Amino acid sequence: MTMLHRLALRVLPSLTLAVTEREVRQRKRLVMLAPGLVAFAIYRGVKHLIPLTEPLTLLLLSGVVSAVTAVWAYRAGRGVSLSAVWKEDGARLVSWLVGWIGFAYGIQLSLMVLALLKVLVNYDFLRHPDGPAMMALIIACTSVARDAFEIGHVRRLQRQGESVLTFPDGSALRSLFREQPGQIVRWTVLAAVVCAALAVGVAHLAEAGRSALGQLVMVSLVTGCLAVMAYLSGEQRAGGWRGMLGSVGRTELFRFWWWPGLAFAATYYLVLVGVVLFVLRVETLHEIGQGLLAGMVASIMALYCYYLGYRRHLEDQAQQIIPTSLLRCPFVMGILSKGGVRSNKESMPTAGISVAESGRRG
Repeated sequence: MTMLHRLALRVLPSLTLAVTEREVRQRKRLVMLAPGLVAFAIYRGVKHLIPLTEPLTLLLLSGVVSAVTAVWAYRAGRGVSLSAVWKEDGARLVSWLVGWIGFAYGIQLSLMVLALLKVLVNYDFLRHPDGPAMMALIIACTSVARDAFEIGHVRRLQRQGESVLTFPDGSALRSLFREQPGQIVRWTVLAAVVCAALAVGVAHLAEAGRSALGQLVMVSLVTGCLAVMAYLSGEQRAGGWRGMLGSVGRTELFRFWWWPGLAFAATYYLVLVGVVLFVLRVETLHEIGQGLLAGMVASIMALYCYYLGYRRHLEDQAQQIIPTSLLRCPFVMGILSKGGVRSNKESMPTAGISVAESGRRG
């Protein structure tokens, strides 16, 4: 799954500050508008040349267009030419951007859109390809442009000498595998077993529980709870997540459970359902298959949220400043405003450059 960068950009306060300043948001809106219009034009032109009624053809087109979009939007976020991007950032980062944030992420987003239309409104791409195909291509390109621009902006700050504790390229997650393999295994296995067992159990209860919509609701609800627990455990506070439950308000816990817990659990589940329906062409999943999908979603979310909690723990140790303006982000502030976070009205640290200053210069 390629959406860890999105989680990091919206959960970790330092990254959120860097990409949510007013000037950055205004530039980002313009960057997001162009790829949507271009994707629509490409769809209208390409559908007369190649058949977009086949899912694999559509997904390949979405991946290619998204890869080009990622490079263009990243360059806009970096504020330099493509040659400077290649020279300064290197082949490894550019390859990750094109292959992961562009091609793979674009395909996943298209699968999510196709599955969402099929599961929620029974708008099946295989029967009525035009509408779902167009939406899948446009939404994928627009979302890729947004994220690539934000990553480019973060990289721009980094190149300017700003302190970026967690660059959203997954390298910090790989380091966590080496540093805390036991905790990773514990949370991923626990989440997978619990959610898979519940998915199979719900499927046995009634016909609604066996439906894709019923499974989506169940997996999202349960995985959201597991995500909160994993995140609190990753923060490594006294008493672990059990102790944190007593010190964090119910409203804050609900906000994190809702976003990113439930929202991204639903997103990952829809992506996997899209793979089953449109790539593997499996129309009906038995209970074991539904359990496998549920376990995969829960393990991914538990891993990512434990990682995000740990990175938040490191940010707290670095004493980065979270200004009150961040309260405008309802899906971030809640739980993240608790424990060790200081307002920008307080005194600045003597070492380093604050995140608020970084965002203003972005």
